[in-house]
Amino acid sequence: IELYAKREKLRGYAFSVDNRIQEEFEAAFPFEETDHQIAAINEVKKDMEAIRPMDRLICGDVGFGKTEVAIRAAFKAAMEGKQVALLCPTTILAMQHFNNFKNRFYEYPVAIDLLSRFRTSAEQRKIREQLSGGNLDIVIGTHALLSDQVQYKDLGLLIVDEEQRFGVGHKEKIRQLK
Repeated sequence: IELYAKREKLRGYAFSVDNRIQEEFEAAFPFEETDHQIAAINEVKKDMEAIRPMDRLICGDVGFGKTEVAIRAAFKAAMEGKQVALLCPTTILAMQHFNNFKNRFYEYPVAIDLLSRFRTSAEQRKIREQLSGGNLDIVIGTHALLSDQVQYKDLGLLIVDEEQRFGVGHKEKIRQLK
């Protein structure tokens, strides 16, 4: 109860309501949204537009469309100059998300990269520099995102995929980030 009382008092960044660019981006989604997916998208946007920091859980089976919910939230954040981190439990899932994000953001000036063991040490160092300098809008990665070496210039949205697959230590680092 005390934790939730403290959260209610916190003030965060209130994102703007959707604009024409957001609507165009969403209209480019090549599938028809389900009613549940539309409801989840609208709830996430409402949370993002509120002054209170968002803490939302999206649940659904494979094929529910959770990734598109995350993509639209990430787009909203990136278009306002906020950085986005998408944390995944495996390198394969991180790579899948990276490819999906790159495909959806193809026509927009959003810098996206992948931080995982699939990257060389030099590439990882460059990604960390871009994050701390504010030159990377969206980073998708594994536990590497929880490293003390990763610093964000202006993290505005943290998305955790399959949160249940992270251990207690990782969850504590996640709490420190948010």
